[in-house]
Amino acid sequence: MRKSKTEYGMLNRRKFLQSASLATGALLTQRVIGQEWMEDNPVNQLTILHTNDVHSRLDPFPMDGSRNQGLGGVAARAEIIKSIRATTEHVLLVDAGDIFQGTPYFNFYKGEPEMKAMAAMGYEAVTMGNHDFDAGLENFATQLQLVNFPVVIANYDFTNTVMEGKARPYHIIKKGKLKIGLTGVGIELKGLVPDNLAGNTKYLDPVVEASRQAEFLKRKAGCDLVVCLSHLGYKYREANKVSDEILARESEHIDVIIGGHTHTFLDAPVVYKNKFGSDVIVNQVGWAGILLGRMDFGFQRNKKKNLEASRSVIIGKKTSE
Repeated sequence: MRKSKTEYGMLNRRKFLQSASLATGALLTQRVIGQEWMEDNPVNQLTILHTNDVHSRLDPFPMDGSRNQGLGGVAARAEIIKSIRATTEHVLLVDAGDIFQGTPYFNFYKGEPEMKAMAAMGYEAVTMGNHDFDAGLENFATQLQLVNFPVVIANYDFTNTVMEGKARPYHIIKKGKLKIGLTGVGIELKGLVPDNLAGNTKYLDPVVEASRQAEFLKRKAGCDLVVCLSHLGYKYREANKVSDEILARESEHIDVIIGGHTHTFLDAPVVYKNKFGSDVIVNQVGWAGILLGRMDFGFQRNKKKNLEASRSVIIGKKTSE
């Protein structure tokens, strides 16, 4: 499995897991969008749960003395998601790509158990990462038959490929009275994905395409929140590589970017200003299904929205350092 070369903003893993454990019973509150509260309680609330770069990690890491022992696994993740849904009215569960590749499950079954597990957990939208091409477009299209959630990606043109018509540039989900708009963007495939696996997929400018879809979702579709599922990577040294940081600063109408690819463990969402001077929240929760990201939003009658709390939930139990 190709590992990320850049992980800006990444905490020391041990320090991160220790601090996250201490935060298990407490949420990190933070105002990031809109104005100060005008009322004591929001009219509507939304909880976004998210993963990225799970890389076929269906089982927890083995209890072999390694730093990640006991962490991750779809069974533990499913139980946590179930418990959150039991106590929270409106929950949105999404993934930012690289579902495939990294364990023998993928080598033998080419993504079938990963997709079935995500369907069982009730994922509502995903985007594609570069490793989701690892068994070819035909395989990815075949595995999509196992799920009922959409693949949302705006900057891959799948015309004249088996994925044509099987992915969409945007998706709208209603949660109570809220309308949530989703779009997605993927990393440049050249140099990461062999031509024979990418087929005729055409890579388009992610900032242009994401902004185009976000403007439609916000202005014409009337969405209360626009979320971009991104597999661009959080941040790079190279000035010519598009990242979530660049997307946030140069975009229009995107409220939240849920990222992947660089396996970055952010201790809390990072807030940037877009071209209009509005806040854009960026978050990413590492890799391998070790963490489940959680962001709780409140919406006022005037449609102003606040990130009331954020938290990274550790999946599994770490028994030793």
